[in-house]
Amino acid sequence: MPRLTLSRKIFLALAALLIVLLLSFAGLSIVALQRGLGSYVAEIEIRRMDWLSQLLLKHYAANGDWKKLQGNDDAWHRLQMGRLAAVLDGASNADERKLPPWYENRGPGGGGNGPEGGGENGSRPPPPPPSPQLELLPRRFAPPPPLWFFPDPREAADSIYQRLGVVDAHGAHVVGAKIDQENAARLPIRHGRSVVGYLVLAPMQGLESEADRAFLARQSGVIALTGLCGLAFALMLSWLLARRWFRPIDELTQAAQDVARGRLSTRVAVRGSDELALLGKTFNDMAQRLDTVEASRRAWLADAAHELRTPLAAMRAEIEALQDGVRTFDERTALRLHRQVIRLGQLVDDLRSSMREPQSDLLTTAVFPLSLLKEALDHTRDRFAARGITVERSAIDRVSAQAQPMIDGDAHRLHQVFMNLLENTLAYTDAGGQLRIGATVDGAWTGNSLTLHFDDSAPGVPEPEMPRLFDRLFRGESSRSRELGGSGLGLSICRATIEAHGGTIDAQASELGGLRVTITLPLSRTASP
Repeated sequence: MPRLTLSRKIFLALAALLIVLLLSFAGLSIVALQRGLGSYVAEIEIRRMDWLSQLLLKHYAANGDWKKLQGNDDAWHRLQMGRLAAVLDGASNADERKLPPWYENRGPGGGGNGPEGGGENGSRPPPPPPSPQLELLPRRFAPPPPLWFFPDPREAADSIYQRLGVVDAHGAHVVGAKIDQENAARLPIRHGRSVVGYLVLAPMQGLESEADRAFLARQSGVIALTGLCGLAFALMLSWLLARRWFRPIDELTQAAQDVARGRLSTRVAVRGSDELALLGKTFNDMAQRLDTVEASRRAWLADAAHELRTPLAAMRAEIEALQDGVRTFDERTALRLHRQVIRLGQLVDDLRSSMREPQSDLLTTAVFPLSLLKEALDHTRDRFAARGITVERSAIDRVSAQAQPMIDGDAHRLHQVFMNLLENTLAYTDAGGQLRIGATVDGAWTGNSLTLHFDDSAPGVPEPEMPRLFDRLFRGESSRSRELGGSGLGLSICRATIEAHGGTIDAQASELGGLRVTITLPLSRTASP
């Protein structure tokens, strides 16, 4: 059984939605056609009843209103039969014996003598063609034939006269069938410029003729065929769109599997600017970051192995020399071994500090950071003097003389931060350079904080490497990264420690030509301003 992927799920959902919509459209269209066909036919039928509206207008003009016709079914039937009614009633008036135009002209045998006769021997000219209502109306809607043909076709169930009625100008029923005027077709009866009534015709209820049913079947077939074509096109379009939309997701899935297998150089093609393109760009950034971190990790492991091997090799040489009797164990040998052990222990401590959580072993007490900085400077004074690096610390002495800033923190960890920064200057600043330390205490308006600046002289750090300077495992390939420049963990440890104390640390180019490190620490609420 094929796997039901997300693209297939979306396609099936779209297909189901389209099928429901198209079936609903086709069904509603067929129902609307069935219901609207009767109203449409009624409009056509009533437009062909103009002869009856003329007779009704003559009746209204002769009587001045509809009162004589009100509820008078006999008069209504006589109006429906037109001038034929007078002939059937045996009227003596010659005008009344005239047949209505829809009757007197039927068939080639119609004719007679009268004033209208204009042919030879007083014969009537050839009869004109049938009147429009007989020519256009279906046979079942034709006016009634003579009584000797069959009794009264108006009484038939499918007769148009069963659906025909008259209402006045206000819509009140006058005579004929009582019809729901909202759905009925209406033909106005105008007397002068005024509408005095309406001839109303109700639509057929149901399809009764073969022609009606055939017409509806043809239209329903057209609607069904159109719906099927639209459904096929919509399904094809849905499939193409689903493949287009989810192709980037498939590519991302394959790329993620490649990254999981260790191929960190894998990237995906980014097309467009939509959410999927943003996802692809984010994935590429993540892969690039992982690739960079992995490369840094390998480089750091190589550097760490080298750093560990150096003191271990020195100790091994000293011990082997003692074992071979080349050297005797004296105070100088012990001092050299002790120095290598201290160096090895410091490196191990740096490795451990870079891997632990910043706040996991933070011992918070009242700490005076300027005192810790002075202690670190005193500890490294001789080494700065040996390299000819001038240390300017007047700002620290000036601030300490005015007040003693206090923070809540770990004295040992803060002392390690200051030592790392000073060691960084000793390792990377050229001999005969300069280190300038600035200190300011900001008041309540700026958050009660202590800011320290460490500015050293050349060489500096390239601008592209500046944002990554505090990253763990990072060692820049510049003149500040010498062979004995350390393992690349010092500044990373500094950042973790300062952030654990709620402060910030930043690096930028120094005006002295080297690096400027800025530390901001929040002061304790009980600190002296």
